[in-house]
Amino acid sequence: MAVSKITYNEPVVLLGGGACMRDTLLRLGETYPVIAADGGADHLAGTGLVPDAIIGDLDSLQRRSHWESVTRVIAIAEQDTTDFEKCLYSVAAPVYIALGFTGKRLDHTLASLHVLARYCDDKRVLLVGEEDIVTVTRQSQQLSLSPGCRLSIFPLETVRYVRSTGLRYPLDGLELGPVTMIGTSNEVTEPEVTIEKVAGCDGCYALVLPADASDSVLAPWLQA
Repeated sequence: MAVSKITYNEPVVLLGGGACMRDTLLRLGETYPVIAADGGADHLAGTGLVPDAIIGDLDSLQRRSHWESVTRVIAIAEQDTTDFEKCLYSVAAPVYIALGFTGKRLDHTLASLHVLARYCDDKRVLLVGEEDIVTVTRQSQQLSLSPGCRLSIFPLETVRYVRSTGLRYPLDGLELGPVTMIGTSNEVTEPEVTIEKVAGCDGCYALVLPADASDSVLAPWLQA
């Protein structure tokens, strides 16, 4: 089914039906447009926020007639993708801040990680949970983070690294893979962290940090 893209020149908030901190939703929702993924719209009850659109197969949307009277409700019937992915392919934006796509059910959280991996080549997506934030990349990284910050490097494919700086446990010369070696619970030791991959290595990996590091990760994206 062909879907016309909704296009923005600013970051957007994608809102799912999983665990979502209300204060985070209010802060971001008052700053950026909100796109709700199906029943994620239920998080908006009593907030005064109205999403720019609600997108999904609509199998869990409550008060559909109400939402149709105040915003766009876009039904996408195909069942090969999650509502999260339907939002990503239906919305064009420079940055996506995804709330409510983790917690509650582990399979839903894993499905969200799968979506981040599928779209890491052409979309900047930050997955924001109650405890953690996650982004997925194939690229070498430079990050400005506070010393002592937890930083996990979790390979989703085989990834080979040349070196790293600013980490308690260096990645120098390591090959990480989902069933071989992972980099859980590393720690930032310097304000600037670099992670350098081997040239030609196309494997993607997740960076997992505490939720309060979201502004540090978003800052270079918002300035680009």
